[in-house]
Amino acid sequence: MTLDWWGLGLQAINVLILVWLLSRVFWRPVAGAIARRQVAAEAMLDEGKTAQAKADAALAEVAEARTSIAAQRDAILAEAKAAADTVAKAARKDAQTKADTLLAAARTAIDRDRNTARKENAATAAELSVEIAARLLGQFNTPAVQDAFLAQLIEAVAGMSDSDRAALIASAGDIEIITATDPEGAEGAEIEQAVKDALGGAPRFRLVTEPDLIAGLELRSAHFVLHNSWRADLENILKEVENAG
Repeated sequence: MTLDWWGLGLQAINVLILVWLLSRVFWRPVAGAIARRQVAAEAMLDEGKTAQAKADAALAEVAEARTSIAAQRDAILAEAKAAADTVAKAARKDAQTKADTLLAAARTAIDRDRNTARKENAATAAELSVEIAARLLGQFNTPAVQDAFLAQLIEAVAGMSDSDRAALIASAGDIEIITATDPEGAEGAEIEQAVKDALGGAPRFRLVTEPDLIAGLELRSAHFVLHNSWRADLENILKEVENAG
């Protein structure tokens, strides 16, 4: 078997030409397209990575924002609770203070009303007692009692200072001798003479009857009063009771 070196050489040349043509016409554009696609794919991957990084960063910011919002919310709630507690405490304290003030005022008013009522009751009781005593003493207004009051009046006049006695004698008007009952017969003249002797002068007298005296004899002029009766004694007792209350 002999080889056709010319035919083999031509076939080799044809193969080389085909390879060259393929490399020039097909492989280079395909390789370029593949390279471009690879570059585009890498670019897309880079863009995807960038977008993923941005998304991750955004998610991180959102998470941080949520955390910050939650912290701010907790801080605001805590501050609001503290403020509410402060206001509530202040309100309770103010209410307690007002309640204590009202209670103290009420107690003071109750004590005052109680003391007033007690004093009024005491005064009423004292007045009633004096009225009862006056009625009882009125039943004992006997001549002997009147004589005792006349003796007390003469003793009181005798015990006056000389200046007071002189001023009473020199009174411009009449000196009233107040009696609880109308003197009978010469009793009035005897009373006037006894008072005149005690004064040591000759003033003008006028007998006046006042049943409110209950019993007793009193002297009265424009600027002088000498109390000497059961009414005066009872009034003094009533004043002492009122002052003691």
